[in-house]
This record gives sequence, structure tokens and C-alpha cells, in this order.
Amino acid sequence: MTKHTVILVASGDLRLPANQKCWPAQERTEAAVVAAIQAAGHTVVRGHPVDPVKRHGFIESQKHGMEVFREISRDAPLVVVEAVWQYSNHVLSGLYSHRGPILTVANWSGEFPGLVGMLNLNGCLTKAGVKYDTLWSVDFQDEFFLNGLRQWLAGERVRQDTSHIHALANVKLPADAVAIGREVAEELLRNKAIMGVFDEGCMGMYNAIIPDELLHPTGVFKERLSQSALYAEMLRTGDDEALSVRHWLDRKGVHFAIGPDPATDLRDDQILQQCKMYIAALRIADQYGCDTIGIQYQLGLKDLTVASDLAEGLLNNVDRPPVYARDGRELYAGRALPHFNEVDECSGLDALLTNRVWTRLGFDPETTLHDIRYGEEYRGEFVWVFEISGAAPAQHFIGGYAGAVSERQPSMYFPAGGGSLKGVSKPGEIVWSRVFVDNGVLKADLGLAAVRDLPREETERRWQITTPQWPIMHAVTHGVTRDQLMARHKANHIQVAYAPDAEGADRALAAKASAFRELGIDVSICGSRSRGTETVSYNS
Repeated sequence: MTKHTVILVASGDLRLPANQKCWPAQERTEAAVVAAIQAAGHTVVRGHPVDPVKRHGFIESQKHGMEVFREISRDAPLVVVEAVWQYSNHVLSGLYSHRGPILTVANWSGEFPGLVGMLNLNGCLTKAGVKYDTLWSVDFQDEFFLNGLRQWLAGERVRQDTSHIHALANVKLPADAVAIGREVAEELLRNKAIMGVFDEGCMGMYNAIIPDELLHPTGVFKERLSQSALYAEMLRTGDDEALSVRHWLDRKGVHFAIGPDPATDLRDDQILQQCKMYIAALRIADQYGCDTIGIQYQLGLKDLTVASDLAEGLLNNVDRPPVYARDGRELYAGRALPHFNEVDECSGLDALLTNRVWTRLGFDPETTLHDIRYGEEYRGEFVWVFEISGAAPAQHFIGGYAGAVSERQPSMYFPAGGGSLKGVSKPGEIVWSRVFVDNGVLKADLGLAAVRDLPREETERRWQITTPQWPIMHAVTHGVTRDQLMARHKANHIQVAYAPDAEGADRALAAKASAFRELGIDVSICGSRSRGTETVSYNS
């Protein structure tokens, strides 16, 4: 190989059906990226072959990834091309020790989706202290992509616009909000909190694990729980208790999209199992004194029982079906038990702080993480598609529970079924955030956004090009463009919580930033606050 040879690799899913289904989209993306590299005068060699028996060309496990990288020169220019959700641990070991330049590339599509997989990989590399550059494109022919590619091929770092990032030290915050944040942080440091983790690590998300030595200074300590214990507690939960949860949801107006085929449709027995999981999660959380919990979700439990989505959404809502301990106590009465989807501990810490700050402010404390799934222009604005299968609370939806529907999760991922809690997020002002680990330092980015109420036909179109079974949020980030968010964000997940109005959002963001700072977290404020035609910058 010569200095003009670029090695291409592709990280995939752990599940064969997913890799097979997604492979055609990956092939198309790779072809476009290869064509662009070749047009710039370089040769591309695929670092691992397409398997004719398995009918895909993904690196499909950590073991496979180690085998692949043993045969790749550690000094070669390396491009990781992603059109799918991928497990970062499949390639992390090879990228960790790679000496040559690394470029991560994603297609701009919500279908499987590559940009979510790439953001996760970027977050993992950032946590690991691995240098990399990153690019994304709709068709790989636009100037943003081609200019960045030329820079990287010339041995330069890809220049990205991160002018929207403002260190908290340079931002003036309202004194009353700072005081509230300090009070919340001091209480947490004094009394401590427990984060219940049902089997640490999920889907290769190394970036979603906070090392204990970084978490403990915030006053939060992990209780490492087992999903087998959750399943065992489900088996001990009676049908009558589960039915009481189901009947509560029926009275609230939740529509369950029941069908005849248990292999592909949602069935009543699947819903009953999800209600038992909800009860079991609260009982275990109470037993261990957990202030927030995360269920691993796709791994482990999927081979035993239904998806955790419905349970997660209920846990994150203040108004939810009552659950009682076996001694008769109502568990977490009148409050949410913040749940972090896919045991993303960064979101767990974020959700815990959000719940406490919002409660102290007198705001609705419901919060959830979403995938940064996709986005398009709509009537002159770039409107993001935020989606997540679980954890979204009904309080976020237009119509609340009455506006929610539960549809079966795709059998490709969940053979035992189980429904989501699906709805359209209501219009309003939100605070968004992300806690992340950057080369041994715990950091947090915070910003503001508005949720738009798009026409039903546009919402349906966006659902159909992403995942129609999942709850959706149409978000416009204030003072942060598409490419700025992609260049900076160090995770596939983003945390969101509503404020009553724009002024409330300003106060909530300031209080939360103050609380993070008091806990020793390195805080940045992203973007600006848009009020009509006037734009007020956070920088002051």
C-alpha cells in the first residue's frame, strides 16, 4: 500500500438480522464515499471482506474487530463509514491503538441510522482520548463534505465550526438561578444519591459509562443491579397487580395497537409482562434506595421477555399508575423515578439533576433522553427529529396519555414483543443537555430549543423515514446549526426537559448549569436564545 491508500472499515450490529437488513444501505453509502475519495486521487482498500454466507460486510463483534485490525497497518489513513446503528466496542480496540489519521463518516439519513451510530462512536473515541475527525453528508457531493475530505486526505485536521460553544466562566447567569443550582448541588453532595444500573454497558456504548472516580465527586454512587433480578421480580408479580396498571392506562386513554400475530403484533400478554416489569423496577429501586435507574434494554432481556419501553416511559412521568410495596407502602408516591434508557449513565446523572432542579423551580420535572435521529429544513427552519424507543413520558406528548399509543417494537430487535409509549411532543420551550466524558474529565453541554408542532402529514412522513413505533420530538435548537451540533455533540443521546415559557427556560438552564458547576463538572453553554426577530447571545 502507498501513502495514497485509505483503509475503509464498517462497524455493525451484534444481531445478524439487523446486519442483513441494513447492509444494502451500507453498500450504497460506502460506494458514494469511495467514489469521493477516488475522485480526490486516492485508492480505497476495504479492511475486511463481505461475508457471502452471512450476506453483509460489517464487523459484527469485538472479537471480529480485533481480528480485522490485526491485519491493518497501524499507520494507515483509516475511514470508518456508517449508515447504520453500530456497536462501538466492535472497533474501539483497533481505533484505540491506531496511529494513523482516523475519519468517521455517516450518511445523513434517519433510516437505520448512520449519524446516530457515528455520534456514539465519536463519543466513545472522545472518552478514550483518541484523535479523530468526522464528516457527514446527504449525497457526499456537497462542498462541506468534499472540502473536509480534501483537508483530511492532505493530512490536515478537518476544520469544524464550534463558535456556538461558550465556557460557563464567560456567561453571566441570573443570581437567583445560580443560588437555586447551588442549593440543589449542595443537597446532593450532603445526602448523596444512588444510581441503579441494571447491567452496566449496552450496545457498545463505552461513552455512556461514567467511571466511578468521576461520578463519586458529584455525590452519586452506582448500585450495580442485574437484569436477571428484574426478571425474577417480574415472575413474582401477580397478574392482578399488572392488570391494575393496564386498567389505569386504559382509563387514561392510552391506545394499545393490538394485532393477531404475536410474532409481529402487540398482544395483551406482552402488555401484561411490561406492566409487571414496571412494578418490578419500582420495587427493586425501593429495595436499594435508588434515586434514578437504568435498564439495559436491548441486550439480555430481549431473549427472555418483552421490551422495557412502556415501563420506562411510565417511570419518567409524575402522573403514573400507583405501585405498592408488599408491606402496603406506595412507592415513590407523587413523583417520577427518573429512568435512563439503555443504561446511559451520563443521561442518568443528567436526569437526576434535571428532576431536582426543575422540582425546586416548581416546573414539571419530567425528562427523557432522545436519539439525535435526523433532521431536515421545514419552512425555513432546520427541525431536528429527536426519537427514542423508551423513557419518553406522556407529560411530554400532545394530549398526554390520551394522545399516546403503544405499538409493538420491531421483531428484528425484540422477538418477544412489547410496545412503546408513542406520542408527538407538544410545542414549547425546552432545555437540552449532554453530560459526557472527555479524556478523563466530566463535562456538560447545555442549550435551549423550541419544540414545533408540525402538520400531521409532515410528522407521519418523518416517522416513516425513521422508526414509526417511537415517540417523536420536532426540535429547533437556538443558535446552533445542524453542522455545529454534529461537530460538537459527543453522544447519540440528548437530554430534554420542558420549561413553562422562554423566561422559565432561561432560568432552568442557568440553575442547571450552576448545579453542574458546583458538582465539579466542566460546563459549556451552546448557542443563543432567540426571541422573535431578536437574537440574544449567551455570551456577555
